[in-house]
Amino acid sequence: MNKLLSFKLLVLFLFTVSFHLQAQDKQVKADFPIYETYDEIAYIFDQKNDTTYVINFWATWCGPCVKELPYFEDLHQQYKGEKVKVILVSLDFKRQLERKLIPFVEKHQLQSQVIALTDGDYNAWIDKVDPQWSGAIPITIVYRGDQRKFHGEEFANYEELENLLKAFL
Repeated sequence: MNKLLSFKLLVLFLFTVSFHLQAQDKQVKADFPIYETYDEIAYIFDQKNDTTYVINFWATWCGPCVKELPYFEDLHQQYKGEKVKVILVSLDFKRQLERKLIPFVEKHQLQSQVIALTDGDYNAWIDKVDPQWSGAIPITIVYRGDQRKFHGEEFANYEELENLLKAFL
């Protein structure tokens, strides 16, 4: 009886360890990159070329962010053949990637480059993006070379976003 109990405990222990390891190894499958640290995406803010970058921080749980996403998609389409790159940096929580972000991107067929950033240590990197950023989203950074503009609120319409871009062209 003692051996049987020991065996059951051993099996239970091995099952628990196996389950835990499988959960840790589970990779989220997405058609866009998922980064765990800001340092992995820092390069997108320091491109030294003649392309204008429009970088928007957003999340599926942010109403104003979702409302303005079509403006970025329209901008991407309008300037597709030009040296303009639209990058949508999602700040959705890691645990919501499979359930919310991936289905959202697929449903809305986002054509702009999407990047997921799951680095929850916001205070360590928000000022690196821009010292004006309070941490609220949406925010947009537009830059080319050393010329840079921070927009810390929702765009009212497509024209407002396009006018910001035109200042760089």
